[in-house]
Amino acid sequence: MAVRKVKPTTPGQRSKVAGSFEDITTNLPEKSLLSTIKRSGGRNNTGKMTVRNIGGGHKKKYRIIDFMRDKEGVPGNIKSIEYDPNRSARIALVNYADGEKRYIIAPNGLKVDQVVMSGKDVAPEIGNTLYLSDIPLGTVIHNIEMQPNRGAVLARSAGTYAQLTSRDGKYAIVKLPSGETRMILVTCRATIGSVSNSDHALERSGKAGRSRWLGRRPRVRGVAMNPVDHPMGGGEGKSSGGHPRSRTGLLAKGFKTRSKKKASNKYIIERRKK
Repeated sequence: MAVRKVKPTTPGQRSKVAGSFEDITTNLPEKSLLSTIKRSGGRNNTGKMTVRNIGGGHKKKYRIIDFMRDKEGVPGNIKSIEYDPNRSARIALVNYADGEKRYIIAPNGLKVDQVVMSGKDVAPEIGNTLYLSDIPLGTVIHNIEMQPNRGAVLARSAGTYAQLTSRDGKYAIVKLPSGETRMILVTCRATIGSVSNSDHALERSGKAGRSRWLGRRPRVRGVAMNPVDHPMGGGEGKSSGGHPRSRTGLLAKGFKTRSKKKASNKYIIERRKK
């Protein structure tokens, strides 16, 4: 996976850094795994805008991804590596031995015709899903469940990975992409390897129009508004606006919003890096 720069034939092309699609093997998605996406444009059922900066965007279909990986003991053959417009990572189409097809998040190094499996007594190889109790310590993992049989929620975006550092009784100690060290039940599943498309962070859109294609409308700075519209609004000329805060007055820089009484605090060994 790499990025590419093009000749600056237009102002938008001059600063554009785009991802290459050399790892994509097909541009035709599996129709049985497609679903429609309802586009709200940020409006509610009466047509009133309730979320700002949303609207437009290219039409797209949702790819149904298997975050459970619960087909235990059934080998699956990787049919293709595909682009997914709904996420930064690549996805892989798996043909299982019993005839079922599913999409999974493609890890780095996954190849077409490779066999992947999930469950107990499975080798800890790239693309295989195991319980945290069976994964060797120090292994790089992604697609991690936080609750057994609820589906993966951690380390799913392009280039991310976590590391299984140790085990303590019924909990595994996992270092997450944010730098947070956390306890997760060993009965939760995780997939071996890091997520594909690791160069996604190097991409640059080059022009405002590409944000519009993604469904993002222009965002107005708080300091450019009037005092009635934003806590940082008003003032003569380009005044700074005081302490950075949200439109509702919540401080934005360094102010901790996590509840000190939150139940899951006891599972966090070390907080994420500031």
